[in-house]
Amino acid sequence: MPALAAPAADPVDAPAATWPDGLPPTRAAALARIARVQPAAYARTRNHLDGAVTGLSPYLTHGLVTLPEVLAGVLARGPLPVTHKLVDELGWRAYFRHVWAHRGDAILQSLHGGPRPEAAYARTLPADIREGRTGVPVIDEAVRTLHATGTLHNHARMWLASYVVHLRQVHWRAGADWLVAHLLDGDLASNHLSWQWIAGTGSHKPYLFDAQNVARFAPPAWHSPGTVVDRGYEELEAIAHGRLRLAHPRPLPPPAGLAEPVLLPAPPAAPGLDAPGPAGAAGLQGRHVWLVHPWALRPPPPGLPPGTLVLGVYPREVHAAWPWPAARWHWVDTAMAAVAPTRWLVDAATLQAALAGAASVRTADDPHIGGWLPRAVQRLPAPALFPAVDRPCSSYSQWRTRALRGLHDAGELL
Repeated sequence: MPALAAPAADPVDAPAATWPDGLPPTRAAALARIARVQPAAYARTRNHLDGAVTGLSPYLTHGLVTLPEVLAGVLARGPLPVTHKLVDELGWRAYFRHVWAHRGDAILQSLHGGPRPEAAYARTLPADIREGRTGVPVIDEAVRTLHATGTLHNHARMWLASYVVHLRQVHWRAGADWLVAHLLDGDLASNHLSWQWIAGTGSHKPYLFDAQNVARFAPPAWHSPGTVVDRGYEELEAIAHGRLRLAHPRPLPPPAGLAEPVLLPAPPAAPGLDAPGPAGAAGLQGRHVWLVHPWALRPPPPGLPPGTLVLGVYPREVHAAWPWPAARWHWVDTAMAAVAPTRWLVDAATLQAALAGAASVRTADDPHIGGWLPRAVQRLPAPALFPAVDRPCSSYSQWRTRALRGLHDAGELL
């Protein structure tokens, strides 16, 4: 199969400074980031908080670009072996979706036993963690960054999750539910299965870190000497398995000027955002319809029938279960409005009734929304980068071996 061409450029996007962490919600911004990816620097520095990361995760989660487009754009500037670390990280995203496809909602429960019985973990995330006032700089800086920007480096996510589960003995699900709500790139599979990997319920052993690891990869403000993370790995292992109890210092007072963002089950009012009424449903009669949703914000695919109506939808039931802060709503709705000026906040029954008279209805499939869509909607699979692995894989290494068997150059994936 011939390699895909590098994605074509879109119109100029909004100034980066107006959006969280310099991430404008446009396809043009995503393509510009792809063009700036430095594979060698990424592989060398990706674990450092100031390393050459891609910043593409929000654009992938919300479907402004696809995995094949990312790799095609990078390979347009030179070949990579299929074993390159950048390809590997794209693989993790695909692997988590593989697990979600086979396990369904079971990813929201422990896949297997961890270092301690389930009942040994608290089910509520303590306020001092949520508010960034534990007194452990690496944790408090991570939480403050999260609340201020909606983004967080992957290494910082690992430290935060490990602290929550193994040092504070809070169940991974409580932490995962909290984190996914506040992340601009919050993806149920990537987030919850990563927490399980940290917790040891989705991996062979718990992930632990110490103060020296933080000092190696984070700037000075994050360093945590003399705190609960400043101890040897044998002691950390004993704490994680419940063989050693850990006393925690009194939490700090709430920090001034930075509160945990409020989570909203619906987008704030915006031009073009409406609820479907009789007039809206009548406008769909006999029409071909393309549905844009929060996890597929790219333009409609070519080849749709002439005159296809592009309609944006927010699934009311999904957002009631998984609310977002206002900043993420604004980011997503700005991106959606660019391709679907009319957007509906709608429940499944109302959407089904509104679409009943349409000639055809299509959308890009995604597991975040798949179970909510009416059965009559034709779901087009998202472009895949890796060969399908039909048999369930219990580990990333097992999936990777099967997916990449016989491949040597990353271009063969395209």
